[in-house]
Amino acid sequence: MTDNIAAGSPASTSPSPADGYVGDPAVRAEWDTRYADRQQLWSGRPNGALVAEVAGLTPGRVLDVGCGEGADAVWLARGGWDVTALEVSGVALERAAGHARDAGVDIRWVHATLTDAALPPASFDLVAALYPALLSTPDATAERALLSAVAVGGVLLLVHHAGMDTMQAHESGFDPADYIWPSTVAPLLDDDWVVEVDEQRPRVAAEGGAGAHHTDDLVLRARRLR
Repeated sequence: MTDNIAAGSPASTSPSPADGYVGDPAVRAEWDTRYADRQQLWSGRPNGALVAEVAGLTPGRVLDVGCGEGADAVWLARGGWDVTALEVSGVALERAAGHARDAGVDIRWVHATLTDAALPPASFDLVAALYPALLSTPDATAERALLSAVAVGGVLLLVHHAGMDTMQAHESGFDPADYIWPSTVAPLLDDDWVVEVDEQRPRVAAEGGAGAHHTDDLVLRARRLR
């Protein structure tokens, strides 16, 4: 989970995509620490819900929100997608860039929070946010940033761990009210959108990696009509 082609924001296909961060330094530091604590945080395999939901889509421009160590971005690029991958952690981006080089694919890296990235509106045929840690605000800034990035005819895919949104705040500091969820995005889908999937389903989880203990996903897939 991370908060988790950009006009006016740092985008790069170079071996050092983590330069020029745009966003809250405390958010970057928090996630850099999480990644630095482990040699590999995630499984290294593409998200099962992503694989299922893009199976019938024609490859185009995709924004991977919170790309982490790059497994989904690399998988999409191998499948013919033109990938822009956004991430707050410079540690994660360096790992992701290394995986992309090993795979022989080109990916645009954006080192920023979603709400600070200044992404061009209506520019992506797919906006994928898979278990993102996007902070909630009273004016729904993060939710609206996700929606505004989707091109007409394009798809928003938001996947999260089922049950986390209804948990009580606990001593570790996690409070679900601090983050956005499919249930906070769905009410913003007006007549310009059609909801294609809004359900809870068993998670197709790769072995290993943080979050492997979660058994069910919440999947929201919506298409922008105009």
